[in-house]
This record gives sequence, C-alpha cells and structure tokens, in this order.
Amino acid sequence: MNNRLMLASLSLSAAALVGIAVHEGYRETAYIPVPGDVPTIGFGDTHNVKLGDRTDPVRALIKLSAHTENFQKDLKRCIGDIPLHQHEWDAIVSWAYNVGTGAACKSTLVKKLKARDYRGACTEILKWDKFNNKPLRGLTIRRQQEYRLCMGGSDA
Repeated sequence: MNNRLMLASLSLSAAALVGIAVHEGYRETAYIPVPGDVPTIGFGDTHNVKLGDRTDPVRALIKLSAHTENFQKDLKRCIGDIPLHQHEWDAIVSWAYNVGTGAACKSTLVKKLKARDYRGACTEILKWDKFNNKPLRGLTIRRQQEYRLCMGGSDA
C-alpha cells in the first residue's frame, strides 16, 4: 500500500472504531478514571458528563460514533489536506480521541505530519503516555499499539 490518500477522503475504519471502544472500555456509570481526571462514561465520553450519570451500551456506541466524527472534522481542519494511509489516520484519530483535539492540533505530531515526516509523526504518539507527568501503564500500552498501527501494523 504505497499510495496515501488525501485526508479529505479518509474516514475512520470500523476496526479502528472498535479499537477505540476496546481501549476506552465501557462504563455504565460515570466515574473518575484516575485521580485528578474528569468524569467519564460509556466509551471514554467526557462531554458534559457528571458523576452519577448513567448510560447503556447502545447510547454509548452512538455517542462514540458521533464524537469520533467530530474529532475527525477537527483533525482535518488542523492537519490540512496531508495525504495519509488508512492505518495512519486510524492511529491518529484513536490517539486524538484520547488526548483531545485541542492538544492534538497544537502537538509536534501535527507539525511533523504537515512537514510530511510520517515516521516522526507516528513516533510522537509514544510520548503521550502520561497523566500529570506520570506514565500510566494503560496509556503506555495504548500508545505502543497506536504507534504500531501508525507504522503499518495491525494493532488498533
């Protein structure tokens, strides 16, 4: 697969959407994932979530799908029309879903993409495995999987 596609023509793959759901895990009731974090529910949803909120798997999947659509739009705006492979896009969307598009769009990863330093951009994913400057094992594992996917592997 040598030909990259223009970013405007890419959309998150179904496998990557499932990968995000697996990485995030499902929670029916809002909770704080780690001390100091924000309330989270469903498959990593933090938008307007309050402790005590409840959901079900169907609503959580619908929200996950809608949120990833919004993340893709935001990322396409900040990245521009840089050609990418599907696996690169899937990895970047998964990473951005977790770190937020505000942080993603200001990142060195995006700067490297704009410079068409694809390997460098993928390597940047590995640096995002901390919360409050402390590495978290779950984030380290997720970033390693996203990195492998970005580099052309099959992890999601």
